[in-house]
Amino acid sequence: MPVAASAIYFLNLRGDVLINRLYRDDVGGNMVDAFRLHIMQTKELGTCPVRQIGGCSFFYMRISNVYIVVVVSSNANVACAFKFVVEAVNLFKSYFGGAFDEDAIRNNFVLIYELLDEIMDFGYPQNLSPEILKLYITQEGVRSPFSSKPTDKPVPNATLQVTGAVGWRREGLVYKKNEVFLDIVESVNLLMSSKGSVLRCDVTGKILMKCFLSGMPDLKLGLNDKIGLEKESEIKSRPTKSGKTIELDDVTFHQCVNLTRFNSEKTVSFVPPDGEFELMKYRITEGVNLPFRVLPTIKELGRTRMEVNVKVKSVFGAKMFALGVVIKIPVPKQTAKTSMQVTSGRAKYNASMDCLLWKIRKFPGQTESTLSAEVELISTIAEKKSWTRPPIQMEFQVPMFTASGLRVRFLKVWEKSGYNTVEWVRYITKAGSYEIRC
Repeated sequence: MPVAASAIYFLNLRGDVLINRLYRDDVGGNMVDAFRLHIMQTKELGTCPVRQIGGCSFFYMRISNVYIVVVVSSNANVACAFKFVVEAVNLFKSYFGGAFDEDAIRNNFVLIYELLDEIMDFGYPQNLSPEILKLYITQEGVRSPFSSKPTDKPVPNATLQVTGAVGWRREGLVYKKNEVFLDIVESVNLLMSSKGSVLRCDVTGKILMKCFLSGMPDLKLGLNDKIGLEKESEIKSRPTKSGKTIELDDVTFHQCVNLTRFNSEKTVSFVPPDGEFELMKYRITEGVNLPFRVLPTIKELGRTRMEVNVKVKSVFGAKMFALGVVIKIPVPKQTAKTSMQVTSGRAKYNASMDCLLWKIRKFPGQTESTLSAEVELISTIAEKKSWTRPPIQMEFQVPMFTASGLRVRFLKVWEKSGYNTVEWVRYITKAGSYEIRC
């Protein structure tokens, strides 16, 4: 279901209209007054970004000191509307040098009106790619003095880019050294009970790429995902030796991926954009390899003393290591004095965060470290309130390790000129919400 927007408004924090564009005649000119009266002047401004007033729906978002309001008179796709706003703001930033605020709008209102006519037609979103729009809207915006200086690039045929099948890449690219950099970045989310049982665990990951390739190359990426390997074995009519396979959930791709080929062959085939981009996102809920195990023991000795013992074990390979490991161990607010001993790293009491802050710069795999602490509490006359014991939190990065077990089996590059390419693959796992109850 498309957006079918009737109007779009850009307002400052006082509610003054900076720029507006009417795409349909099914709404009146007093729509902005209804937004000010029923939304901006009430306490409900930050509660819900979608409001219905009369027969119209208002989708609004605050970017810096500007409110962007999309008015719709019919049933519309809310997610599509907000996606349009986000992409439009990125487009404006590309013209303004990275800035988008009230001053940038006032300095570039002529350019914004021209862009609004191109990116939406009769309320329906059109092409919002900065690379394509800059081919035929060549007017430069008034850039922020803090923005980077734009680089001059050759301008290819605009008609080919707009109507062609590969609108995200221009022709004629030439590199002396053809290279592809692929990074698999995963975040581990964990909630573990004090007894060591996993209450919630999942991995969110993304595949980032940097492509410096000449011409119009066609890339094919093979992963050790279960569906892709099963499809490959069907095509070859024999089992595929793959080792561990994983199941990917909630997969989303960059627009360059050939979805028709993915649905039929379960392979990720694409003509990549030039430079850096995000190829895909995914989530995994089964078979997660936790990089760390935390075993806490906290004893309250009366009203004024506590003993804290925390053991941290690294479960990943012995040849690997984690960087920037931080363990935050909560203590009561009335903590007066602490004394700590650690087998590695450094630890101190952080009064502003009400925790023992334990930092380990480099944590080798298949090892363990312990912290032992005595905590003295302030004795209060008032009745002691029970301490809720917030969970222990961890931060870390583990290079060349994936908690999901995802691996790149192959990365192939085809180009009609037949040049040689160099492929680089890296893995990194970091902490998302990594919490252990104590």
